[in-house]
Amino acid sequence: MNSNLSWPFQEAKKILEHSGNKKEIILEAGYGPSGLPHIGTFGEVFRTTVVMNAIKELAPNIKVRLIVVSDDMDGLRKVPDNVPNQKMLSENLDKSLTSIPDPFGICESYGHYMNAQLCKFLDLFEFEYEFKSATECYKSGIYDEKLLLLLKNYDKIMEIMLPSLGEERQKTYSPFLPICSKAGKVLQVPVIEKSLSKGTITYKNDLGEVVETQVTGGRCKLQWKPDWGMRWAAFKVDYEAHGKDLTPSAVLSSQICSILAERPPLLFCYELFLDKEGKKISKSKGNGVSIDEWLRYAPSESLALYIFQSPKKAKRLYFDIIPKFMDEYLEFVKRYHENNDKDNPVWHIHKGKVPKINIENINFTLLLNLATACNAENKDILWGFISRYISGATPENNKTLDKMISFATQYYHDFVKQNKVYKIPNDSEKEMLTDLIYMLKSLSDKTTAEEVQTQIFNLGKKYKFENLRDWFKLLYKVLFGQETGPRMGSFIILYGINNTISLIEEAKSRPQ
Repeated sequence: MNSNLSWPFQEAKKILEHSGNKKEIILEAGYGPSGLPHIGTFGEVFRTTVVMNAIKELAPNIKVRLIVVSDDMDGLRKVPDNVPNQKMLSENLDKSLTSIPDPFGICESYGHYMNAQLCKFLDLFEFEYEFKSATECYKSGIYDEKLLLLLKNYDKIMEIMLPSLGEERQKTYSPFLPICSKAGKVLQVPVIEKSLSKGTITYKNDLGEVVETQVTGGRCKLQWKPDWGMRWAAFKVDYEAHGKDLTPSAVLSSQICSILAERPPLLFCYELFLDKEGKKISKSKGNGVSIDEWLRYAPSESLALYIFQSPKKAKRLYFDIIPKFMDEYLEFVKRYHENNDKDNPVWHIHKGKVPKINIENINFTLLLNLATACNAENKDILWGFISRYISGATPENNKTLDKMISFATQYYHDFVKQNKVYKIPNDSEKEMLTDLIYMLKSLSDKTTAEEVQTQIFNLGKKYKFENLRDWFKLLYKVLFGQETGPRMGSFIILYGINNTISLIEEAKSRPQ
């Protein structure tokens, strides 16, 4: 493959053209901390990071920064289902996220806890990013200049926003959300008056009192669409990725950014992550697979590969896909060290420093089926087979393989063990299995995995399977209780010929 054709390089070229002669390029990613960060949030930052690295590769003399902004000054409008202390949170609805107590009892506030969770996962990949809290940005005055400019252009902003709203919402809408000094709530109220000379708006609070407040200094925040456009203008953002569902909002925010005297960023629209039923993943529902859950069964690199691949396609995110992406990651690493192709996903995942992985022909699927065959209670059982297969290999001198074995054992216990449904072979299938046993008994200790694979392949031909995949599928269902499985030759050499014969004998003797 020719270099620089992968999507991050394509995006990088667009950004360099878009930014002209700028000596510094600003990329941004946003986070709404009303709920726990999920893979969609993490994915947005990761995708932006690989684009940033591609820019550095193409234009090493240009400074590139990634800003991650948390909208933690927003009001909590709904209590998420997957956090504790629901009653306490319900009593703090509409208050700023950084003024609500942490329901987990760990951090200064609800918003601080959610921000810490986000940074924890971003730091896992050693991302180069600058974290910014919206609360701090509003209160410190970083946004003040653009907030006053937005006040000056209030009517133009309303002309953009009102057509996008329902009739009832139009009657009360204002781009400014005042922070009530008495109740601490982020109020969604209409503006009665505005003063450009004083930089203030006037509104009625929940008690019906007329209140005048400055729009600067953290006394107001913006509705999220104006906030998005204002943020782009304040930080002079050149590029941001966003989900497909936010496309209409991105158009409005781009118009607002232009009104605030800055050029809107180049945008990259990606498709959404879906759960197993094809529904959009939600922070409040907690559906799909969380980052912590994925990392319980596979390393972070496999998650990165899942996020990296095909960003323009909607992808389902559920536990069954984890082994697939673990094995694909291993295969991409192998290919990279054969040709050093920068379009290989692992180049982007590892920032060009791709590790070598010495695990022979072992992959995650093979380990899972080994665990299935021997009903592995712990990883030591699998190491008993591995140490005979790879001479001299130990958990101490092959930590990558040791981690894979740990992951595979955990995945087997949580997902495979209780879901195995073995096929009971009929008489003709038992005859095939008997032939397979005879073939295995004829093999010598020096027989290779490839030679075993060829022998099994030829046996399938003997029994005239129209599609030889059906022959291997039969073996998987009978021996492992599932429709997919490992390369049988590699499995048999790893598991041992005599152990495999016993496995087949056991399958033949299962009662109807």
